[in-house]
Amino acid sequence: MDDEDADPVGGPLPEAESFDDRVLGVSESLIRYVEVIAALVLVLLFAIGVFDLTLQIFQSALRGDITDPLVVVGFIDTALLLFIIVEVYQTVVAYTQESETRRIVRLVIYTGVIAMVRKAIIFRTGEYSSEQAALTAAAAYTLIILGLAALLLVERRTRDRLPESG
Repeated sequence: MDDEDADPVGGPLPEAESFDDRVLGVSESLIRYVEVIAALVLVLLFAIGVFDLTLQIFQSALRGDITDPLVVVGFIDTALLLFIIVEVYQTVVAYTQESETRRIVRLVIYTGVIAMVRKAIIFRTGEYSSEQAALTAAAAYTLIILGLAALLLVERRTRDRLPESG
């Protein structure tokens, strides 16, 4: 071993941090705190949503219209919206925990699938100005759902082909 390869007495010297490095460190900490706050806001929204859904079901039962298909679709719409909140929360947590990119992408795809299924369930042709507009929207929803399903399929197939790590 040469003298040049040897560590200095007392170990390696710490690298001098530049002003830019310190600013970036502070900004990374701030981003992390904002991510945690966003996660807490999503937890609060989810709790409010669950309370609201429970209240809707209870009030509908008291009114006697709990078996009305439109009311049930409303419940499903609210429940799917809650699932979207959960998926977004999990995405924020994955970012905060610096999870692997593949997991984050999978969560985003799941969120998109749930959102588009929700749109398909609550789709009403009467909400559009013409039949052509309704048909265009339905075709767009179908295309997006098929695209997301293809992405999910590709993600799963490539995940299954990867060697197990651990």
